[in-house]
Amino acid sequence: MISFLETFLPIVIYILLIVLLIVGIILGIRSIQTLNKLDVVIDDVDKKVKTLDGIFNVIDIVSNKFSFVTNKVVDGISGLVGKIFSRSKVEDDFFDDEEE
Repeated sequence: MISFLETFLPIVIYILLIVLLIVGIILGIRSIQTLNKLDVVIDDVDKKVKTLDGIFNVIDIVSNKFSFVTNKVVDGISGLVGKIFSRSKVEDDFFDDEEE
C-alpha cells in the first residue's frame, strides 16, 4: 500500500502542476490579448481628447475676450459714475464757499 502511494502521489502532483502550468500560460496569453485591446482603446480615446483640445482652446480664447470686453465696459461705467459723484462734490464745495 505504501509503495502504491509513493508512486501514485508524485504522479498526481506532477499532473496537477502540469495543469496549473497550462492554466497559467492560457491566462498569460489572454491577459496579453486584453492589454492589446486596451491599448487600442486608449489610443482612440487619446485621439478624441486631442480633437477636443482645439475646441477647449477656442472656448478659452472667446471667454478671455469676453472678459476683457466686460472689464472695459465696467471700467467705463464706473469712471462715468465716479465723475458724476466727484462733480457733484465739487459743486457742493462751490456752493458752500458762496454761502460764507
